Amino acid sequence: MKAVCIGHSTYDTTLPLNEYPTENLKYRIEKKVECGGGPASNGAYLLAKWGISTSILSIVGDDYYGKKVIEDFQNIGADIKYLETKKNHATSSSYIIANMQNGSRTIITSKRNPIRKLEQDIKIEADLILIDGEHPETAKDVLLQNKKATSILDAGRLNEDTKMLGKLVTYVVCSKDFAEEFANIKIDYNNQDTIVKCYNELKSYFKTNIIITLEDKGSFTEINGIYEQIPSIKVKAIDSTGAGDIFHGAFAYFIGKNYPLKEAIHYASITGAISVTRIGSRYSIPDLEEVLNYDDII
Repeated sequence: MKAVCIGHSTYDTTLPLNEYPTENLKYRIEKKVECGGGPASNGAYLLAKWGISTSILSIVGDDYYGKKVIEDFQNIGADIKYLETKKNHATSSSYIIANMQNGSRTIITSKRNPIRKLEQDIKIEADLILIDGEHPETAKDVLLQNKKATSILDAGRLNEDTKMLGKLVTYVVCSKDFAEEFANIKIDYNNQDTIVKCYNELKSYFKTNIIITLEDKGSFTEINGIYEQIPSIKVKAIDSTGAGDIFHGAFAYFIGKNYPLKEAIHYASITGAISVTRIGSRYSIPDLEEVLNYDDII
């Protein structure tokens, strides 16, 4: 199986604290965690780590952070032929405060204006495609080149590009916030009708498979004509950075390996849940064997 991931690359610096900081005070930590990040990029890292031949299509700057992002992918064995280094372009960087008491994270990102299309003429064959909406013209080209591929949109931000790309993919996997904004409906976990209404609005527009992620409440989809809310697993979270990216990468792996939809979501949920028990995004990705054996442990 050949996977292609297209999207945003950033360099993350995570600062773990035992509480959210108070303004105008000083804090000291023993260590920080630094690694590459970005939704489709984290998905690419997971797929390569789990043994899938994976190409990353993205852009970094000709700077220290860009070199570190490239090193990350080289060390995990991903194909970086289409990971472009752009001169006079600053690699996106994110600074993350991880509140280890409740697992929340606060992210401040420094990012240049988005680049819609990679400079290279992309000719690539893929069985599996994961996109996050960044570089939308390149994503569209690759999707149209590989119409038989299984494709997933990590839909985190609602805009005209994600609306366009969502009509070209096999699965739109969107956040609760994306679903609420798209449908103009507030989801109430005590009233499943609100989830169903959001789902139906998304389904009617995109006309493809829809999955709504519901944070610690699991995921919602439709299987064989029946609405299903697939629960997440309960863990003690210390850092939720990248958990959604890791969920999407794991979902791409399992659906690409022809797991039934419910099982693919279940194992993706386990993967994301394990990741929040560790500091940092990319380095919190568990081994595949740990995920597959998790049900036997609990």
